[in-house]
Amino acid sequence: MPVSAPSTSTQTAPDADARPERRTFLQVARQPRMIGLLLLFVLAAVVCGRLGAWQLDRAYERAELAEQQEIAEAAAEGPSWLGDVLTPQETFPGELVGREVRVAGEFEPSGSLLVPGRVLEGHTGYLVLSPFRVSDEGAGGESWADLSGAPVLAVVQGWVETRADAEALILPKGEVTLTGWLQAGEATAGSAAVVDGQTDQIALSALVNEWGGPIYTGYLVATAGPGSPENGGVAALPRPTIDGGSDANLQNIFYALQWWLFGGFAVLLWIRLVRDEMAGGRRGGEPTDADTGIAGLPSA
Repeated sequence: MPVSAPSTSTQTAPDADARPERRTFLQVARQPRMIGLLLLFVLAAVVCGRLGAWQLDRAYERAELAEQQEIAEAAAEGPSWLGDVLTPQETFPGELVGREVRVAGEFEPSGSLLVPGRVLEGHTGYLVLSPFRVSDEGAGGESWADLSGAPVLAVVQGWVETRADAEALILPKGEVTLTGWLQAGEATAGSAAVVDGQTDQIALSALVNEWGGPIYTGYLVATAGPGSPENGGVAALPRPTIDGGSDANLQNIFYALQWWLFGGFAVLLWIRLVRDEMAGGRRGGEPTDADTGIAGLPSA
């Protein structure tokens, strides 16, 4: 019986070296996970853009405050009464820095303090700081009628080089009228405690515990009147100015540029991730195992 030859069929084995067709940028970008990452990075870019815009506004804020200050001074005829520009416990407006005002009241000598480490014309010394109980702010006390009593205004009388110079200062008794420049209270980033008759900062939120309240949120740099730099034996301080003057603040502009660069990097990072995915998850475009995804991470 004839034996038939076994039939042979030619089967082509899969080419182990065959590589899948490389996907396009759009095909990879349309994947759900890539769309999710895009939304996340776009949100980050928007946040960075808003922070940059905020820093840019801050860069010109001080210049605007200085302009408002100049306009107010041009319209005023001599010092304004304190009550016309500021009331006790009211947030101190930045445009009031350097504004000249007058106020009547009495010094409370027992509460006087020294503020060490202050420099004047290259010399380090002390500010002489005294509580001033206001009796007339220009409206006979109307601005604190609803408060617990007459308010306290912190008054910087001037600068001395030694503690002995400050101790020799004699404050006037009875009601006096002071004239001076307004300045914002200092932050409490450092030490605001009162130790041995000294405080490192003119932090009014802390001084209210020493002097009682209500209290003004700004202090007065005295320029005229009894106990002032002219008559009290202390050196006169220069007029307070708004930090940054009338020019844009370059530091804030630099911060704005930084935030915008961060926002741009967020978008560029997403583009890089898409390109890495197109290359199989490995930089340089070399093929990798099929179970790798973004930047070599396992695929979902």
